[in-house]
Amino acid sequence: MKNIAILAGDGIGPEIMAQGLKVLDKAQELFQLDFAYHPYVIGGAAIDEKGTPLPEETLAGCRTSDAILLAAIGGPKWDDAPERPEQGLLALRKALALYANIRPITVSRHTAHLSPLKEAIVVGSDFVVVRELTGGIYFGEPRELIDSQAVDTCVYRAEEIRRIMRKAFSIARTRRKKVTSVDKSNVLATSKLWRRIAEEVALEFPDVTLEHQLVDSAAMVLITKPTVFDVIVTENMFGDILSDEASVIPGSLGLLPSASHSEDGPSLYEPIHGSAPDIAGQDIANPLSMIYSITMMLRQSFSLHEAADCIEAACDSVMAQGIITKDLGGTAATSQFTEAVIQQMTLKRGG
Repeated sequence: MKNIAILAGDGIGPEIMAQGLKVLDKAQELFQLDFAYHPYVIGGAAIDEKGTPLPEETLAGCRTSDAILLAAIGGPKWDDAPERPEQGLLALRKALALYANIRPITVSRHTAHLSPLKEAIVVGSDFVVVRELTGGIYFGEPRELIDSQAVDTCVYRAEEIRRIMRKAFSIARTRRKKVTSVDKSNVLATSKLWRRIAEEVALEFPDVTLEHQLVDSAAMVLITKPTVFDVIVTENMFGDILSDEASVIPGSLGLLPSASHSEDGPSLYEPIHGSAPDIAGQDIANPLSMIYSITMMLRQSFSLHEAADCIEAACDSVMAQGIITKDLGGTAATSQFTEAVIQQMTLKRGG
């Protein structure tokens, strides 16, 4: 049995988590899986119940789990609280030493019309941005801000680069076996080290192809030819910028999941969108980002690729039938969409 910490959070979080777990329950039935769910409070809900956004029992439960599912946190209700709900998530990431942020970007032909880019450019886009989270200019010392000047320091250790590279290559092995390492090695010393370590790690993965791109070039190619990428790996600041750039390609945040990994502890899986308190409780929230967070968990924490494939194929079939939620231009309720996905899973599995 595998134990999953369930952090439903705030706003639409409980709704989309409930729908996601219905899909996971069906996957358990169809593929004879054995997951146990352990719910804990976090964020605003935890402030209301426990007086803190990350209670000790929540952190303890997450530490001992095999994976963590988080839905959404925050809302205007807690704007004036001594601790904001988001501080609970930041504290959780720090406590679990999550160093690698993974954000997949996929554009289906059924939703390509939502993209701000031309459909012909984005249809078939399917890549992953792997961002290093602990090093780089955001954390380097010294840093200084005075009236006449400011100083930020970009620092990377070889081992920090090596572990994020290994994560990217490992993910590429489960996909199309191509890694694009993004740096600024024509200018920055840290990028020169980054590129050298990338070449060293590539020798450990002879079945995966490595290519290099300068960050300015990569930013242009993301917009003009997003389908050429498989796995993009880059440092903290570049990853922050490029992953946000990439997130607009599908045209809706309701489609996008993410994962954060540590070296040897449980991984955290969550949608990239917020808690959307204005639509909470109305059964209209898009559950896809939560469902896709679950398929990321199945693949990256448990290597259950067949079950993940089944869920995603079912989602694609449902959208092909025109069953989509309001944010995608449809009329389906959250629960209706989920039930349609479950039906398709059963059909595809022959159950």
